[in-house]
Amino acid sequence: MTDSHAPGHAAPAHGSLGHAHGGWSPLAGSAQAVVLDILVHGARPRTELAARLGLSGPSLTRITRPLLESGLLVERASLAPSGSGRPSVPLDLDPDAHHFVGVKLTRDRLFVVVADQRGRVLDGHDDDLPDPSPAAVVAQVAAVVTSARGRDDRIRAVGVTVGGQVVDRAHVQHAPFLGWDDVPLAELLTATTGLPTWVENDVRALTQAELWFGEGRGLRSFALVTIGAGVGLGLVAAGEVLGGAHSSAGSVGHQRIVAPVPVPVPVPVPVPVQVPVPVPAPVPVPVPVPVPVPVPAPASAAAAARADVPAPTCDLGHHDCASAFLTVAAVEAAAARALGRPVAYDDLLVLAADGHQEARVVVDTAADVLGQLIAGVLNVLDPEVVLMSGEGVRLATVGGAAVDAAIARDAHRAVPPPRLLVQEFRFDEWARGAAAVAIQMHALGR
Repeated sequence: MTDSHAPGHAAPAHGSLGHAHGGWSPLAGSAQAVVLDILVHGARPRTELAARLGLSGPSLTRITRPLLESGLLVERASLAPSGSGRPSVPLDLDPDAHHFVGVKLTRDRLFVVVADQRGRVLDGHDDDLPDPSPAAVVAQVAAVVTSARGRDDRIRAVGVTVGGQVVDRAHVQHAPFLGWDDVPLAELLTATTGLPTWVENDVRALTQAELWFGEGRGLRSFALVTIGAGVGLGLVAAGEVLGGAHSSAGSVGHQRIVAPVPVPVPVPVPVPVQVPVPVPAPVPVPVPVPVPVPVPAPASAAAAARADVPAPTCDLGHHDCASAFLTVAAVEAAAARALGRPVAYDDLLVLAADGHQEARVVVDTAADVLGQLIAGVLNVLDPEVVLMSGEGVRLATVGGAAVDAAIARDAHRAVPPPRLLVQEFRFDEWARGAAAVAIQMHALGR
């Protein structure tokens, strides 16, 4: 996880509370730990909270008093005592006290959600992104935020995610799908919207949302593998999302893989019929039958169509990396070569599931590569769970047997069979990941 602050978003002094953006400022130290625990795990009695965080009762009271006065924390209905003591009053976070806008940018669309402090989506929509230039995108996102604030006066901050490398949750260093390099997106949007704005890699943001609000909640380690326009990996270890020293952790799209057996493209060749030469009577010696020379059959239209389809490559021109086999575009290109015609990704999966031989080979070839990537993650991180998501994630279901076989072949024998969870894909989940970044940065100043 990237812990640096975006320009202009420095955290205040330890545990301080101000009045900017909704009555409080980013937190630090024990106040941050209290809020994080309640944010992720829900309401807790003071005694349980103090024990979990290693705080004395008076220290917890001192820390939580300003949080209660600011409205960030609230007291819930008293719980009946388990023994003869006084009723316990749980502390909780008011999820509706502050709302956040999350924006996910793709090559040609913009997905937007408004979420509460616990990541619950309150509103959402998507729009075309007709002009992907930085200036046009900033103007369009600012208009979306302005519209959302016109309907909701509790919006405090904005999170934006892109596919690519993002540094310090502020600067888009490279976003290939948008054609961007060196764009100070957080600074531009903060100035335009008037709200604190942070930017993050889309897979890492989705991983953060899963850690706090989704399937990863309560886990100390997990991996998130995504398949779609690109191939991505989010990593959690010791309860923290890993960003890497250069904000590049999880860049597995260009991981070299062992290419599976190429998809066979058989071209039928007619078998020549051997006609015996009559032996004239009355010669008793049989005449040897000449062996006919097969004439090569002309190439079929399907074979010609296959020849016109370029071999799959990633955006860097590699032929032997994961992206060259596993992205939606790469799988569609392999299908066109194998079937001799264009085949949409979802249609290919249906054909494979229905037993179409060539489609099955294409799907299992890509699924083998997916299994190789997962095996590598298991060998390095040994996570509790591997989550899979993205617009191409159904490959993991249709090609499940090939995924499992590759994992069994390539994972170290000391690694137990993994727990794999294939998630139903929706783009608003990626936008919720952007909102999760805003929630984290605004509330905790990370």
